[in-house]
Amino acid sequence: MKIVTIGGGSSYTPELIEGFILRKHELPITEIWLVDVEEGREKLEIVGAMAKRMVKAAGLDWKVNLTLDRREALKDADFVTTQFRVGLLDARIRDERIPLSYGFIGQETNGAGGMMKAFRTIPVILSIIEDMKELCPNAWLANFTNPSGIVTEAAIKVGGWKRTVGLCNVPIMMEKFCREAMDYRGHTGELYTKFAGLNHFHWHRVWDKAGNEVTQEIIETLYHPENHMPDKSMRNIRAISFKYDQVKDTGLLPCPYHRYYYLSGDMLAHELEEFAKGETRAEVVKRTEAELFELYKDVKLDYKPEQLTKRGGTYYSDAACELIASIVNNKKTRMVVSTQNNGALSDLPYDCIVEVSAEITSHGPEPIHWGAFPSSTRGMVQSMKAMEEVVIDAAVSGDYAKALQAFTINPLVQAGTKAKEMLDVMLVANKDYLPQFKSVIADLEAKGVTYVKP
Repeated sequence: MKIVTIGGGSSYTPELIEGFILRKHELPITEIWLVDVEEGREKLEIVGAMAKRMVKAAGLDWKVNLTLDRREALKDADFVTTQFRVGLLDARIRDERIPLSYGFIGQETNGAGGMMKAFRTIPVILSIIEDMKELCPNAWLANFTNPSGIVTEAAIKVGGWKRTVGLCNVPIMMEKFCREAMDYRGHTGELYTKFAGLNHFHWHRVWDKAGNEVTQEIIETLYHPENHMPDKSMRNIRAISFKYDQVKDTGLLPCPYHRYYYLSGDMLAHELEEFAKGETRAEVVKRTEAELFELYKDVKLDYKPEQLTKRGGTYYSDAACELIASIVNNKKTRMVVSTQNNGALSDLPYDCIVEVSAEITSHGPEPIHWGAFPSSTRGMVQSMKAMEEVVIDAAVSGDYAKALQAFTINPLVQAGTKAKEMLDVMLVANKDYLPQFKSVIADLEAKGVTYVKP
């Protein structure tokens, strides 16, 4: 088996290698290729050397190859995983700081920053697919490049690569929080959790081993103001408490990213404080990554360091490894993935990409039926899906009007003159990574639009 990782110089790669090693008896791996671009050469060499040490320490004879030649790596691949960031972390810093300078939420995958990241990423994923059609036409593509759901939809519906599955670590964390909430109430045992929605915009329900739904119990434990268990969030999202009455009325458990929509004003106020101090999440992550790569340089380090959990995306890579193992062995593992709806969510188009609980078989994900959303969430998820579709149209066409439409209907961008000015500056700031918008950006610059680091 040949596995290729595009974005191989990522700080997450040690977790990916660890996941493969843990599944060595399930995966007949012979070679792993780590691919990156010239800008990421140094990181690729550092993390690639560490990957080789990890494989050697595990007593395996897998060949780990490092390359800047994507086509060389893709030839005859069985699985391709993607974890790349176009523009590196400096682009993420711009995605966060520019919106905040206009008074809007600045976040990697939500709002203006998430849409701009999609504009940069979608052309690259489509070019990867063109190479795959020629060089490894039967390979599976496991994508956890953000915004994962939008990128996965572009890969399947625009690129035509049906063997694409999108991944995210958020549902894994949500299941962990649910177990902690039930343990807090003194109820231990296996839980069955069912998710539905979009990437970074899903809800879930929970049942115990006896088949009793315990969603409301977990809502009471996590969100009732008189309980002592603190509201749970992820490392990269501030744990501002959801409104108990609202969550209870919905009857569904939200994901941490819903704070940006249910608690927009509170989240923005906190982000503006971080912005003023030069401590946006992207800037913190850049410092954390620098520390990680100093660790990775240690020639004695041959295992994933605990500090990687501070990076914020822990479990992403392990999810990719389990996905691959389940496809190879037809394990029917139940996972939460971005895949074609196929009727699982009755409120969304049949062929759109949703994030949903599914069984992973040798022919890919089989979505588990969810049904309809209540009125309190149905409109939100439908509006978000429409926004995602417009983002993809803009990313593929380079059409300025479509980009403006996307910024207008995104609920985290307040439509108007200020939003248009922000879009213009973000396009100019990203001109090196937006070839599809080349003529648009040239016109903007001719009109005097410039980018000055806020």
